[in-house]
Formats: sequence, C-alpha cells, structure tokens
Amino acid sequence: MKLVTKRLVKELADRARMTERLRTNYNIHESLSDPVQRLFIAACPTSYFRPHRHPGKSEFAVIIRGLFDVLLFDGEGKVTERISIGPETDILALEIPADIYHTWIPVAQQSVFFEVKQGPYDAATSLDFAPWSPQEGSAQVKAFQAKLAALNVGDRI
Repeated sequence: MKLVTKRLVKELADRARMTERLRTNYNIHESLSDPVQRLFIAACPTSYFRPHRHPGKSEFAVIIRGLFDVLLFDGEGKVTERISIGPETDILALEIPADIYHTWIPVAQQSVFFEVKQGPYDAATSLDFAPWSPQEGSAQVKAFQAKLAALNVGDRI
C-alpha cells in the first residue's frame, strides 16, 4: 500500500523551490512503462510548463493545494479556455481532452496537483510541444510567461 500524507505533499512543494525548473514530481506508478501514469506535481509560480498536447491521450488532474490557471489553445495559439483551479475555487479537478494544447500556470506558492494519464510514458512521443511556444530554458521564456499571464479567451499568443 502506498500512502500519500500531508507531510509528503508539503515536502514535495518545498523541494520544488530548490530545483532548477521550480517544480518536481512524485510518481505513484512503478515505471514509465506502466499503462497508467499517476503522479503528484508541485510547482512554484515562475515554473514554466511549455504549452503542449498529449497525442491520443487525455489528462486528468486534481488540485491538492494552491492555485493554477490552466489555458487551453487551438493549434494556432488562440486561447479557447482559461480557468483558475484549486481548493479555494469552485473547480477542484479537470480533464483535458487528448490532442489539445494546454499549459499550467502556478499562481500560488506550494501549488500541487495529482495527474493521471494513459501510459506508457515515452519522452519522444508522449508530448507534442506547441510550435508557437519557446523552448524551456530559452531567453524568450520570461516574456512568453508574461504574455500567458495576461491572455484571455479569444486572445492569440
């Protein structure tokens, strides 16, 4: 049996602050080849989740603590949906359909969500990054994040 305690979640959130990407995860699944991927992801407000989609796979998430803005995009980078999600909002969980570009914007410190998606996980095929988004670690990320923060439904990146 695996137990996920409040302490584990807090330690995960604390650890995220110490990483270069300002986020970290705790896998429940045993290996990347498992047919169902289950993991907790903790992120700090300036962590960059490059807009991406999962070919043929949906993504389900429950926000455990903190607050995230989630943006969905069409293929050209137009925002089709924007929601704030977390324990202090009316929305606690969401399912992002397969093949939809999306990004997570951590809004509060120590924000954590639990994610479930179909496996196996293969870094080469499980994510398709939006061609209109800068690569993680590039000089354009900070300006791009500022644009993301200001986008509303109907706006194009």
